[in-house]
Amino acid sequence: MTARDGASPISPTPTSTTPAAGSRVLSRPRLTATMLVLAAAVWALDQATKQWALGRFTPGEAEPFLGRLLQFTLVFNPGAAFSMGTAFTPVITVIMAAVGIGLLVASTRVGSRWWAMSAGFLLGGALGNLTDRLFRPPGFAHGHVVDFLMLPDFPVFNVADSFITTAAVCIVLAAIKDIPFGGRAADTTTEEGDHRG
Repeated sequence: MTARDGASPISPTPTSTTPAAGSRVLSRPRLTATMLVLAAAVWALDQATKQWALGRFTPGEAEPFLGRLLQFTLVFNPGAAFSMGTAFTPVITVIMAAVGIGLLVASTRVGSRWWAMSAGFLLGGALGNLTDRLFRPPGFAHGHVVDFLMLPDFPVFNVADSFITTAAVCIVLAAIKDIPFGGRAADTTTEEGDHRG
């Protein structure tokens, strides 16, 4: 049976590459923006809490917040996260700067929300501590990082360190789940349609 115009009444249905409802994939530019906004928020929170701690606490004196579970104590750390590598401040500064630059370059290639979040946390935390290294006493690239959070039997740390640790956990989970950094961004969903016909 044919239609009046001679064409078959049953036409091939074009294959759709649009993600199913509930599984919408963000475009690469949006993922990049998400990563950078998260990084900026982490950096701002880190710097704001450090300024608060500097104005609120006396260096070396502990002030309980949740009993002994969490205390505030202001210290100035010349080393890396959690007071490691205190004798290599300039080297740590260079490493942190390289990490920050690398993440900024990689931000244009992030292709999954999981990696946008993880990399945003990592970038924000790295920039937070790098800001201290560059602009706090005793001098440029030798600055001491402001730490003020203390748990039992654990090095004193700050908000940036917390987000760096969270990012590390997320990255490990991404490796376990086999989530690629490039993901499956939605900027190529029309490629098949462009080659039909």
